[in-house]
Amino acid sequence: MASTRARRTWVSVAVGGLIAMAAIAPDVAAAPSLPRTTLALPRTTLASGTVPVKPEEPRPPLLPADFQATGRYIVRDLGIDVPFTWQGRNGDSQMTAGGPEYPIWFTNLIFHNTLYTLTYKWPNIPLFPPRRCDSLGFFNRQILNDKLKTSRFVGPEILQGNKDRYVNHWRVGVVVGSTRPGEFPRLPIGQADVYVDQRDPSQWVQVLHFGLQNLFDPELDEWFTLATFDRRPGQVTLPDRCPPPTS
Repeated sequence: MASTRARRTWVSVAVGGLIAMAAIAPDVAAAPSLPRTTLALPRTTLASGTVPVKPEEPRPPLLPADFQATGRYIVRDLGIDVPFTWQGRNGDSQMTAGGPEYPIWFTNLIFHNTLYTLTYKWPNIPLFPPRRCDSLGFFNRQILNDKLKTSRFVGPEILQGNKDRYVNHWRVGVVVGSTRPGEFPRLPIGQADVYVDQRDPSQWVQVLHFGLQNLFDPELDEWFTLATFDRRPGQVTLPDRCPPPTS
C-alpha cells in the first residue's frame, strides 16, 4: 500500500480530543403564532435556568487483544477488491490483503512490540524479487489504543448494505512538525475514518485511511470493510524474511 517504509502506518494516526457544540435558546416571543407548549426547550437551558449534564459521549475505538475478522480490501481507483483478514492474539495482530492469486498482496504486523510491513505484490510496481520485510520500529497495541483515545467523534451513522449496520464514526489523524498550530513547519501526513459498532467500540466494522501511508495508491486512499469480527484468538505469524523483534 505505501512505500515499504512509509507503508501501512495507519496504526500511528491520532487527532485532538472530542468537540461538542451547544445551541443557544431561541426567543420564544419570536414565534407568537405557535403555542408555547409546542416549543421544546434546547438541551442547554432548562426552565429553571440551570444547565443540564452534557450527554455522555460514546467510547472511542479500541483494538482488543484477541480477535478474528474477515472482509474485503478495496482500492477503488485501481478497481481492486480483494479478500482481507485481520487477526489478533495476546496483543499481537496481523493484517493480510489479497494473496498470490490477486493483484495485490501485503501483510502488516504488530509483533512483540514491533511494527512490520511486507508488500509482495502491487499493480504496476516492480516487486520482483518481493521487497524485504521492513521493521518500522517500536509499536504495540497499547500505543495504538492510546492514540485512538484522542480521536474525534464524527457521529452515529448507518452503513447500508445487505443489512444496515449501526456504527459510530470516528476520525483520527497525524501531523508531524510543531505541536503548536500556526507554527512552521507542520505537515499533515495521514488520517483515518474508523467505524465501530455503536454498542461495542472494540468491534470494528470499516476503516478508510488516507495519506502518505498509501503511497502505492494513486489517490492515496484505501478501504477495508469487515463482514465478521469475533473474539476468538487468531493466528499471528511473522514471515521468515522479517527481522527479529526489537524487544
